[in-house]
Amino acid sequence: MKIMRCEHPRPDALRVAWINLNGEWDFEIDNALVGIDSHYEKRDSFSGKINVPFCPESKLSGVGNTDFMNGVWYRRNIDIPTEWCGKRVLLHFEASDYETAVFVNGKTVGIHRGGYTPFCFDITDKLENSGNYVTVFAKDDVRSPEQVSGKQSEKLGSFGCFYTRTTGIWQTVWLEAVDACYIERYEAVADTENTAVTFSLETSEMAYGADAEAKVYFDGRLVGEAKTKIFDRAVKFTVSLSEKHLWDIGEGNLYDVVFELSMGGEKKDTLKGYFGLRDVRLTKEGFYLNGRRIYGRFVLDQGFYPDGIYTAPSDEALVFDIEASMKLGFNGARLHQKVFEARFLYHADRLGYMVWDETGNWGWDHTQNTNIYNFLPEWIEEMKRDMSHPSLIGWCPFNETWDKEDGRRQSNQMLDLVFDVTRAIDPTRPIVGNSGSYPCKSDVHDVHDYEQDPEKFGEYYSHIKEGVVKCQLYRVNPRRQVFDTSKNVFVSEYGGIKWVVGEDASAWGYGDSVKSEEEFIARLKGLTDVLLDSEDIFAYCYTQLTDVEQEQNGLLTYDRKFKFPPEVIYDIMARKAACEE
Repeated sequence: MKIMRCEHPRPDALRVAWINLNGEWDFEIDNALVGIDSHYEKRDSFSGKINVPFCPESKLSGVGNTDFMNGVWYRRNIDIPTEWCGKRVLLHFEASDYETAVFVNGKTVGIHRGGYTPFCFDITDKLENSGNYVTVFAKDDVRSPEQVSGKQSEKLGSFGCFYTRTTGIWQTVWLEAVDACYIERYEAVADTENTAVTFSLETSEMAYGADAEAKVYFDGRLVGEAKTKIFDRAVKFTVSLSEKHLWDIGEGNLYDVVFELSMGGEKKDTLKGYFGLRDVRLTKEGFYLNGRRIYGRFVLDQGFYPDGIYTAPSDEALVFDIEASMKLGFNGARLHQKVFEARFLYHADRLGYMVWDETGNWGWDHTQNTNIYNFLPEWIEEMKRDMSHPSLIGWCPFNETWDKEDGRRQSNQMLDLVFDVTRAIDPTRPIVGNSGSYPCKSDVHDVHDYEQDPEKFGEYYSHIKEGVVKCQLYRVNPRRQVFDTSKNVFVSEYGGIKWVVGEDASAWGYGDSVKSEEEFIARLKGLTDVLLDSEDIFAYCYTQLTDVEQEQNGLLTYDRKFKFPPEVIYDIMARKAACEE
């Protein structure tokens, strides 16, 4: 079985001592959920094989089971290098859906809940001198109202805008060796005005009293350094930079940073990362990047792949999607109803591509306040993972939450709480509180509209200065057409024009399908011109970058073929907007 996705999953947190555990694992489906009581964690093997990190529903996994799977088990032997003797050994999972229990040599090391965010366990004390093995049990119920599931289908097959499910491990699994005195994570906050960066380090308990040093490089040149002493689990310090290189659209200027911890003059930990020097802010006048008012030309990216489902088949596939988007005239994306893998953000960082971070909140019951305990921890994990990426220019914790058909109302109190927590963790970025749905706390007046007639579309957005937006949702409820004019308008979903390459009776899209390529281009231009010509709209987001299974309204096919000459789409999407400098 070919080992795929061999690259380090976290280019922002590199150490020398690490081992990629992707590849062939033993595998077992446990629909009856009897594995725990039957002590599957102690078994020598399972009946099947799977290619990690691909989910068992995918072709690349070698399993290809698209039925519901209530639980799945994994097992593989691990060899610990002799040079790791005396080190702490960390076992990392970049993502596993949904509740994941991890065992080493048949002993429990921990449980993680949440299908989209990374977690790790210190397995040192469970290791033997030889014959070590890891067992993993992932339990997943996509139809449970207590867990987020994004666009995963609650029916047996895909339908509408819901697609093939993902169960269990779907991102890289890896080992790492560290000293007992080490850096657990860091954050970087850029200061463009003073040409500086502030680092926040979170360290292990044994790092108390250690000396911390940060050296910053640009293009190999040392441009700043600073030292501090650690007397708590967290420390914050600022590094002044001798050279100013701004991160910008299409110019992913990145500074490299090397952190070192020493104790009594002995080096204990070396961690390599990077950051970008840039500033984002949202005012009544518009969206600003590095003090320059720009227009957000975003595309909806759902991050599905024909052969890997949630998981890109290769690192090159992640790069392709970003570069394809830029060829079409977009300068960023809404990463929609899914937490994308960290390497996607890395490539966005280095290519100068803006992104909005989102969760897969669909499937989660937002009418019950107690469900906050299932949502908030995972959202905080996502924020902590992504805080330092310069490409990340905004947060969007919720998308299209509605009142239930049985009369239950969404809990604005709960949604507002998530907004407040988001602002407390990160005061530097704008927040879309609830994209395209009934208002809750938000920095943006965010709307979705799939009107296909450009003339009608223009009329709906011609009275923004009076505080009136007749978007798709508000047209059915006139009382909601009036909004606070102090907030900027973001049309974060529009278009969705159906154009099927070939014949597919199951194809689905928004509105009436066009009859020709010429009609598609004319409609796309008509709708987009309305948004670009408005002085009161600071960004658009076109639905969508690629087809996904039966939803065929992408600018590329599901297997990543351009439906139209990219330069034709570029001329429509990238022309200067009325509200940009």
